[in-house]
Amino acid sequence: MEEKILTTKKNGMAVLLLVLAAYVAAAVLVIMAANGTFGFTEIVEHSEADGSIYYEYLFHPRATYWIVGVCAAWLCLGWIFLCGLKVLKPQEALVLTLFGQYTGTLKGEGFYFVNPFSTAVNPAAKTKLNQSGDVDDGKSGVLTAALTGAGVQQAGETASKKVSLKIMTLNNSRQKINDCLGNPVEIGIAVMWRVTDTAKAVFNVDNYKEYLSLQCDSALRNIVRIYPYDVAQNVDTTGDGIADEGSLRGSSEVVAQRIRDEIQSKVAEAGLEIIEARITYLAYAPEIAAVMLQRQQASAIIDARKMIVDGAVGMVEMALDRLKENNVVELDEERKAAMVSNLLVVLCGNQNAQPVVNSGSLY
Repeated sequence: MEEKILTTKKNGMAVLLLVLAAYVAAAVLVIMAANGTFGFTEIVEHSEADGSIYYEYLFHPRATYWIVGVCAAWLCLGWIFLCGLKVLKPQEALVLTLFGQYTGTLKGEGFYFVNPFSTAVNPAAKTKLNQSGDVDDGKSGVLTAALTGAGVQQAGETASKKVSLKIMTLNNSRQKINDCLGNPVEIGIAVMWRVTDTAKAVFNVDNYKEYLSLQCDSALRNIVRIYPYDVAQNVDTTGDGIADEGSLRGSSEVVAQRIRDEIQSKVAEAGLEIIEARITYLAYAPEIAAVMLQRQQASAIIDARKMIVDGAVGMVEMALDRLKENNVVELDEERKAAMVSNLLVVLCGNQNAQPVVNSGSLY
């Protein structure tokens, strides 16, 4: 299905004024006929020859009846032309069909007049997603219906059939997904999208809003399963057979771009364009969050201890070398070992050392 843009002139105001003027004229003629002031005018003349009476009429009585009938029919059916008046605001479109056949799409703000029997089509008009642009004004009754992974609401019967061409942001519910290591994580994304082909959006899928929401969930699961939450060894996230350092936490830009490309490949047939996808929430699932926190803390403690030990060993080596170079004191192997032990205890301890003064000899 290819989109066909209607080049209808914006003559809605002219048609509206013409219809209203015709209504006024028809009403005046019907009222005049009812009061006897419109119809035929009788002029009586007496013939001098035979005394015959002649009648002259402004309108023939039969023609008068036809005019009154046409005016009455217009008063009853003239409103049909008002059904062809369409008003579009900026960044709105109207997909029109005539007796089931797609006739074209109106785009661009203005006041239009189209075939009064044309019908606007938008299967997603009543669908409310958890996104910008889908906010109920509270004037009509609202029936809510939950869909898996997408807070979808069904609005009242008076929902507009116009298709919005604005950029909208879809924020689906958070999902619990296992990463490539099997750890359950909770993740949420925000997708910025818009309709680019109204014909495909309306006719190629049953409901393009629900279709987009479900494809976002599916694409999110497919991409998250490739990455670990944090950097892990021997994990290939690019598919080139070489282990890399890709992760959900550290490669959020790359992950978001892959999610965006995955969604775009699925919704292209629906006439939608995915402008951007962003990760809005990322955390371990509650059942393992505490354990993973302890693991991170242990890893941080080990890394800190390693750094402290490396620094302490370097300081001890420097101290021994300086003592030897300056000939401050001659230390045998046993005294060196005692000195190294004392320095490591002081440098690697969590608390300040409490010195002990020895007034005697080591032996």
